[in-house]
Amino acid sequence: MKFMKLGSKPDQFETDGDNIRYVATELSTDIIINVGHVKFYLHKFPILSKSSRLQKLIASTNDESNNTIDIHDIPGGPAAFEICAKFCYGMVVTLNAYNVVAARCAAEYLEMYETVEKGNLIYKIDVFLTSSIFRSWKDSIIVLQTTKSMIPWSEELKVVNHCIDSIATKASIDPSKVEWSYTYNRKKLPSENGNESHWNGVKKQQMVPKDWWVEDLCELQIDLYKQVIIAIKTKGRMSADVIGESLKAYALRRLPVFIKGTVQVDDVAKYRYLVDTISLLLPSEKYSVSCSFLLKLLQASITLECGETRRKEIMRRIAEQLDEVTVGDLLFHSPTGETALYNIDIIHDLVEQFVMQNHSSRIDSPGGNEFQEVCTKFTSDDPRIKVARLVDDYLAQAARDSSLPLSKFVDLVELVSGFPRPTHDSIYRAIDVFFKEHPSLTKSEKKRICRFMDCKKLSAEACTHAVQNERLPLRVVVQVLFFEQARATSSSGGCSTSDLHDSIRTLLPGGSHGSSRSATTNTDEDWDTVQSSEELKPSKGELTSLRLGSKVAGNDNSTNDAKSNTEKVATNKVKKIFSKLWSNKDREGEISNSDTSESPATTNAEENRSISSRRRRHSLS
Repeated sequence: MKFMKLGSKPDQFETDGDNIRYVATELSTDIIINVGHVKFYLHKFPILSKSSRLQKLIASTNDESNNTIDIHDIPGGPAAFEICAKFCYGMVVTLNAYNVVAARCAAEYLEMYETVEKGNLIYKIDVFLTSSIFRSWKDSIIVLQTTKSMIPWSEELKVVNHCIDSIATKASIDPSKVEWSYTYNRKKLPSENGNESHWNGVKKQQMVPKDWWVEDLCELQIDLYKQVIIAIKTKGRMSADVIGESLKAYALRRLPVFIKGTVQVDDVAKYRYLVDTISLLLPSEKYSVSCSFLLKLLQASITLECGETRRKEIMRRIAEQLDEVTVGDLLFHSPTGETALYNIDIIHDLVEQFVMQNHSSRIDSPGGNEFQEVCTKFTSDDPRIKVARLVDDYLAQAARDSSLPLSKFVDLVELVSGFPRPTHDSIYRAIDVFFKEHPSLTKSEKKRICRFMDCKKLSAEACTHAVQNERLPLRVVVQVLFFEQARATSSSGGCSTSDLHDSIRTLLPGGSHGSSRSATTNTDEDWDTVQSSEELKPSKGELTSLRLGSKVAGNDNSTNDAKSNTEKVATNKVKKIFSKLWSNKDREGEISNSDTSESPATTNAEENRSISSRRRRHSLS
């Protein structure tokens, strides 16, 4: 820390209690100056010789016998006035970063100019500030902090502006030219940890990180910090990601809601202003701050009930970078009083914002949607793939909450239903968890959810799980097994899907092709005839054993004849099992039709379909 000593005489100021200060000399004092609650017993000559203001005050006194002056509004109070008084007496005074601003403002108040006496206090302090304080990194920060209590004097004297410019200039300098000390307790560079510090036996110079200045600025109050960041931005030499790192460090230091999640009621207004200010200072460049930090900022703005405009701006920024988010970042707890564990509404709004932005960017791009589809259809860099997987994983976590409504689950799935997915394993997992935690779902509700899953895009592991999953409707299980069988036979050159029973292919979307989402064209009556879980246990066991048996047979490459015979046996067995399942469905369908009133044309069509189905089934058997 820089300092400057003024004067040469020993300090002769004495204290009598808490409220009296006097000069211990043989000469009696002849003036009393009241500064706040402290009385200073001084001598007129040294004091008046350097202060134009005190001269005017003495001259304006009508009573010559009255030697008392009141100056209660002097900046810096009794401590700053004592520095000025000691300077007048020529006593030793030490100025440093902590008291120089108060002394400068008090000297300005007392009008201690060069016109009153050469080498007066104002001149000496200005030299000290210019030659020492503003050239020191840490002293500039300390001085800037002390200006807060001296406003408006410190602003009028341009001390604040000089400090801010000094700090911003040093922060914007090339890190290789930094030669002063700084605080850096964050993630160290390899060279700072003592690693790779030598090269061919010669010690390498330690590198200065680009964000070396970040931690020291965290000491500033929010208003001063805001002015410094704006000044750094104005100079235009600092990268946006470093400024974003500074904002993140400041928020972690100053916002307890980032760590504890709660704040005291009395501090809500203060922290609300802090969140709004940090949001305002965010660099406009995309990816200049991490999405994880933006989500924490959003959560803080919700907790502190910040302004709607600022919150929407944060959400817009998050949506731009939603593809880099992790599931843990999205687990916002619901507001107090709500039954749901997680705040799924805010996640819905974020995903909806992403969908809108993605749609707009595709329209505005050259060639429109078709161009974008060609460029990103087969690449994992498409942010929609990452966001779809993110939503699936989030729903798998949120679905563990049994109080999560079906409508909110479906609404969020539907937002990303059109996004490309290399595999549908993650959406299947989310659906399965939701079914497990919501056992009271009706068949139609399960239908509503399962339409978002494409059975053709399930991995082998997911298919193995699905065909044994008693929570899934039979229609979905049959589709999974069908596509697995079709995949196995096509890879081994076996029979085609057209060899399967017609009634089985009617269970499949579009006959035998397409995703399970197309199955929504079937009527609710067809869906409701699906067997119950207890009825499905034997059938699902047979389906599973068949699938596993087919895989084992497929791996046996001893002879082509053995392989061919095995495939024929497997094909005949799958036909028998599917016919058995369909016959159960037909019987229940007939009972259902007899209990409901339908038009004659519809009834005849159903009877004809049932008879035709039976004839095909007997012929296959």
